[in-house]
Amino acid sequence: MYTRRFIISSLAGLLGSAAVPAWAQGRQVPVPARKPVPSAPKAPPRAPAIVILDPGHGGRDPGAIGVTGTEEKDVTLSICQSIRQALAGRSDIKVFLTRDRDSYIPLPSRVAFAHDKHADLFISIHADAAPNRSARGLSAYTRADKATDDFARRLADRENQVDAIYGFDAGATDKQTAAILIDLARRHGHNASLAAKRRIVTGVGHRVQLLENPMRAANFAVLRSPALPSVLIETGFLSNPQDEKILRNAKSRADLARYLADQIAPVAMDLREA
Repeated sequence: MYTRRFIISSLAGLLGSAAVPAWAQGRQVPVPARKPVPSAPKAPPRAPAIVILDPGHGGRDPGAIGVTGTEEKDVTLSICQSIRQALAGRSDIKVFLTRDRDSYIPLPSRVAFAHDKHADLFISIHADAAPNRSARGLSAYTRADKATDDFARRLADRENQVDAIYGFDAGATDKQTAAILIDLARRHGHNASLAAKRRIVTGVGHRVQLLENPMRAANFAVLRSPALPSVLIETGFLSNPQDEKILRNAKSRADLARYLADQIAPVAMDLREA
């Protein structure tokens, strides 16, 4: 095998030392000093995605009550706390709860809290009573002026206490510009909400029981903020004995929370990047 040194020495013999560069003859050649290359400025750390979890009901409002006495307000708080715990070790996501104890929070205040925190994603967690007792399984809802079906409409009617649009201040803008901005905000929020709903339901669907037609829409008051991607998740129905049995069990709730956290995290990160 010919080595690099052998080839260089052979060239020197054939062509003479004058034809061979100084570095090939073994002499030291001064190397021009290199100018220091300035290092690129470090990019500022990316702000974490902000997720607001909204445990439905609370305080004087127990929500739905199961056959064996399970109260919706306790189920929703437990699940939200477990989701927060599942995401606690991440530096790229920060989770806040609209309530962290058994307290009553009006619907407008829940949405206002999300805006105060500059939320990227708002998730309202529920475990309602279904219009029919046989209904069971997880489902997710985005806002629509007209519900996808009577089932969704009746759920929304049960939840709603106010009728207003929250979180968009157009007071300093002329009416025409404000209308355009609100329309753009609505479209962005609506499309982002639909994508979040689809990803969450699809992601947890192979692990938990789903309601028939689990992706629905209705005019839930808590989803009315035009610019904030929002999804309401019914984790099950306390009116159904099988769902109630699952939601009463602490381990089952923790498992469900972990499944939801696995889907909420990438949704929130995508929204932060958008």
